[in-house]
Amino acid sequence: MNPVVAIWRQPLVQAFFNDPITIISAAFLLLVVVAAIFAPIVVPHDPQDQQLPLRHLAPFSSGTATDYTVSPPVKEGRFFILGTDHLGRDYLSRLIYGGRISLAVGVLGVLFSSLIGVSLGLVAGYFRGTVDDIIMRVVDVFMSVPLLLLALMIIFILGPSFTNILIVFALARWMLFCRVTRGMVMSLREQAFIDAAKALGCTDQRIILRHVLPNLIAPILTLAALEVPRNILTESTLSFLGFGIQPPDSSWGLMLSQGRQYIVTAWWIVVMPGVAIFLTALSFNLFGVWLRAVTDPLQRWRWLKATKEAKEAGVTF
Repeated sequence: MNPVVAIWRQPLVQAFFNDPITIISAAFLLLVVVAAIFAPIVVPHDPQDQQLPLRHLAPFSSGTATDYTVSPPVKEGRFFILGTDHLGRDYLSRLIYGGRISLAVGVLGVLFSSLIGVSLGLVAGYFRGTVDDIIMRVVDVFMSVPLLLLALMIIFILGPSFTNILIVFALARWMLFCRVTRGMVMSLREQAFIDAAKALGCTDQRIILRHVLPNLIAPILTLAALEVPRNILTESTLSFLGFGIQPPDSSWGLMLSQGRQYIVTAWWIVVMPGVAIFLTALSFNLFGVWLRAVTDPLQRWRWLKATKEAKEAGVTF
């Protein structure tokens, strides 16, 4: 059988295409990610090109800008899909470049926090005893401090920057991954296949990496998909307060902060990044909810049943 056809006939793949909301969410996320990755290619104008005579142009407006990249400078007509900001910069280009940083903070923050949390959770759940008690007490201490307060404390000490924001998310969210991993490992270590592996002489390291960790991939990925929008929203909050991304870099939260004073005269400066944050966070949440449902043995029958019924009705995918 053709490998593509084999993948297409997988129940989870067909269940995905049976859910229009999930398809729309995944398509929007794919659009945002592709635009962020290929930003230098897809942006219509230089996001740092300031044209003060063109400031506060409304969306779908045209204007004449001076191209200073050539000598002597020449005047050229430009079309601005989302208008311009208070410095005459193309807002669509800045929105795309801002998405690069916002998405990078969200994804990398989850990556680093999951690496710390999953590693400690594996150790605590498998070995138990004193190691488990120490790790869980550290988790309790970190979880007793509010996320925003912890973030402000770290940034106040280290200073606001992209790297320091990643450190904030790595230190502020690893506890959730640790607790989830520990609970699942404690359940898995009592299963018969773990006892069989021990009877065969497998080392603890091999059991953890080859038998326990693969069973954690689906729930950890689901948790990560739900944590990315939380990081994006937290970064937007920090940048809005002035403790996040600093100029000349840009993020959606920083764009909100810079545009709030022009909300009456140039509404798009605030609305556009706000809509981008809202739709991206919503899409991640919807996709994460679907992923959690189809990987849960108690819930996925709903999607698989819909796929089976479609097959019986003669619907092809």
